[in-house]
Order: sequence, then structure tokens, then C-alpha cells
Amino acid sequence: MNRRELSQTFHEIFNTQELPRFFFAPGRINLIGEHTDYNGGHVFPAAISFGTYAVVRPRTDQHLRFYSINFPEQGIIECDLADLSYHANHDWANFPKGMIEFFIRSGFSIPTGMDILFYGDIPNGAGLSSSASIEMAMGVVLEGLFNLNIDRLLMIQLGQKVENQYIGVNSGIMDQFAIGKGKKDFAMLLDCQTLQFSYAPVDLKDHDIVIINSNKQRTLAGSKYNERRAQCEEALVDLRTELAINSLGELSSETFEQHKQLIKDDINRKRAKHAVYENERTLLALEELKRGDIRAFGQLMNASHISLRDDYEVTGAELDHITETAWTLPGVIGARMTGAGFGGCAIALVERAQIEPFKNRLTESYTAKFGFSPSFYEAKISDGAKELTEDF
Repeated sequence: MNRRELSQTFHEIFNTQELPRFFFAPGRINLIGEHTDYNGGHVFPAAISFGTYAVVRPRTDQHLRFYSINFPEQGIIECDLADLSYHANHDWANFPKGMIEFFIRSGFSIPTGMDILFYGDIPNGAGLSSSASIEMAMGVVLEGLFNLNIDRLLMIQLGQKVENQYIGVNSGIMDQFAIGKGKKDFAMLLDCQTLQFSYAPVDLKDHDIVIINSNKQRTLAGSKYNERRAQCEEALVDLRTELAINSLGELSSETFEQHKQLIKDDINRKRAKHAVYENERTLLALEELKRGDIRAFGQLMNASHISLRDDYEVTGAELDHITETAWTLPGVIGARMTGAGFGGCAIALVERAQIEPFKNRLTESYTAKFGFSPSFYEAKISDGAKELTEDF
């Protein structure tokens, strides 16, 4: 939807002719480094051109009205600044509500309510981080609407707190970080332990990133995400009986191999192995991109998926079929699941001239096996969350 269409919908929903303001927060893909963020390792995400639009005007009272074009059946969800508590029946609106709550808790003045319309072109439940996109969209709305002087890192950290403490998903900081600090044509290597990061230019030459949505819905809070995190924490406790470490991300693969017998549970050992080896792959991936060796980068993506499939066990039949089929198709130099897993999306680096045949072959194979088809998105790497002052 463009600016005019969103403006028109805003006026119809909220029965006003007042000119609203427009904000946007992208989604993100993670090129490599999956389930390493909460293990104190490195991730390599990028903001993408799909995301969440927020159309907003301030009110003169304390009332908040939320509406999503993506969930029209839920109508306008209403609450008041005096009561921002979590309500299950508020569904998606709990994400922006949580941001407002945590801004206020952090000492920022939110003097009035607002009418706010959301529209996302990220497919829901696809694992491209639609929830963090909504949070960061709400963050830049509050920053812009009320002239708040908020450090972007603090905004990112508040978004993570909303997930952890308000929604109840024990997720890391990668999603909000990539969305909050994204940069056009650059990915970022982020150390999730120290929050040190650096931008890396992504020059894929004659290849593009294709996002393949399995169209198998996933809900992060209801998945085994928290279970995987607990398994890694148990492995860390075992390793710390002999090693002075704060996270699995501090270990090299050599050190891990020398001490893995300390981890009592076989399953926990596999989970920790993935976290350690994936962290190493992520650091190697940056070096390969800097060298311009995108084929080596693609091989690391493939190895990442195998580890997520066999050691972390978060892929599932649909993502495995997409990825393993992609590996056999012409023009593909790397493919892996992206996001938390359990459904959602995979990404592939595909030679531009082969993208249409790639889509056709994969659709045919996938539909024959599962009875429904995947969706495809060709992603551009974009800037982070911001106010939109020009037409789009």
C-alpha cells in the first residue's frame, strides 16, 4: 500500500480528516548465526525492504486506539495510558502496548494517547520478525510524535524487554538490533554478549537473496524456543564446572571438543555444539564476504542449516524440503532456514538469471509433497526504523 492508500484507510477507520504522520520499521533476515544470540555469540542479520508501516496522530486525551489492516476482523483495539497491562484478547496490539509501557517505565513522558493504524507486508508467522518490527515501529512513533531524546540502543533494549517480560518469549536482542540499526546494502556482525557491532557490505554480484516462506505458521511463544534456550543454559552450567566462561559464545570448537564430555545430557550436548560451531561459522562468513567469496559464504549457509537440522532440531519437514531441494537447483550457491525455525522461512542465494526457474521447480516439488505451495520474496537490504517524510 502507498502513502495515499494508507492515509485514506486511516481517515476511514478513525473518522478524521487530520493529517497523520508515517513511520516504518523493516523486518529482518539473518544471513547466518541462528540461535547464537541468546548464547552470547555472533549473528549476521540485515534489515529488509518488507516491514511494518505505522500511521498515527496524537489525541487530546489519554486514550489509545490501535487498528491493523492485517487483522481487520479484530477491529479497533482500545485501552488507556493508565492501564497498559497485557491482555490476551488484545492479541497483536500487546506489542505496541508493551513498548508504550516500557517507555513510560524508563521515564519518558507520553502525555497523550493516539490513534494508530498498522500495516505490515511481512507475512505473519514467517519468522522475519514481524513482532520486533511492530515494536520498533512503535518506538520510532513515540520518539517522533513526542520529540523524545532516546538513544537508539535503549529503544532496541526496550523492544527486547517487551518480548521477554511483557509477552513472555525468552528471545535475544538480534531482531530489534537489526531493525533498529539496519543500513541499506549492509549486513551487521553483532556480538550479542557485548553489543559491539560492525557493518559489512553485502555484494552478492549476480546473485540475489530469495526468501521462501514455507507457509507453515509458527508462533514463537508456543514453540520449543524457550526449551532450546533452557537446554543451552543447562549445558553451560555443566561446562562451567571446569571452564571459566559466561556463555557458549566464548568457546572455540576446539575447546568445546576437549570439554564436551562435561555436558551430562546427550541432547544438551548437541544443542551446545550447534551454538559453538554456528558462532564460528558466522565469524568465518564475515571474512568470506569481505574477500568477495560468496561461494564460500554459501557453503557456510548450507552447513548452518545442517547443524540446525541435526544438532538443534528446529527445522522441520517443510524447511528441510525447501533447503535440501534448493541445494540441487541450478544457480543456487547456498540455502538455509532463517529465524527461530519450526516453520517460517528459508533463504537462498540464487543467480539472478535462475530465479524464475528456481521458484517454479521448488513450487512444483513442495506442493507435490505438502499439498500447499510456498511463497517467494526477493529482498533488498534496507535502512532501519524511521519516520517517512516522502512518498512511498
